[in-house]
Amino acid sequence: MKRRIAIWASAGFLVAGFWALYALTTTPPALTSADPMMILVRLTCPIALISFYPLSLYLVLLANAATYALVGLIVETLRQQFHHAS
Repeated sequence: MKRRIAIWASAGFLVAGFWALYALTTTPPALTSADPMMILVRLTCPIALISFYPLSLYLVLLANAATYALVGLIVETLRQQFHHAS
């Protein structure tokens, strides 16, 4: 189970990293509140919901990895419970 949670955390890190690279490679202003891509960013990177002020890239990567790890812990725990119940 630890490996699966680490995979979830890695996925969260990679998703946030992808959005950072996307923002750096597109023409400014990228990922502003008027950008239609922000809906997808907010769904896949929950730390973006509270980004009323600029956050460092490292904090965003860490927060997204931790969020995905928490979601992974919940999903994997529920998966194990349902797997053992059947």
